[in-house]
Amino acid sequence: MPKIASLPVLLLAALVPATALAHHGWSSYDANTALTLSGPIETASYQNPHGQITLTQDGKTWHVVLSPPSRMDRRGLPREDLTVGKPVTVVGYPSRVVADEMRAERITIDGRTVELR
Repeated sequence: MPKIASLPVLLLAALVPATALAHHGWSSYDANTALTLSGPIETASYQNPHGQITLTQDGKTWHVVLSPPSRMDRRGLPREDLTVGKPVTVVGYPSRVVADEMRAERITIDGRTVELR
């Protein structure tokens, strides 16, 4: 019979896999297939765990997963740069799981390229 003191430890251990599932598994992206997408930003989020934008190219709307906000900020991509309507080019890898999602390796915005990984 488990001790009462170990119950919180067991509960915490049970939560770890759920937390891991909430984070994008980078292995779920096809690193052998590079995509380059360009268009104006349609939506933007600068929140943890990752920044995100959407853009449409050739009639398909893409959900683009960026880096965590702290990394984007350190690398010269502040929140103010990700504004709706601003043209961008992103290079990255398509999701193997979600048909309209990609993970961006870099973004070109306002004439400069920012490495995200």
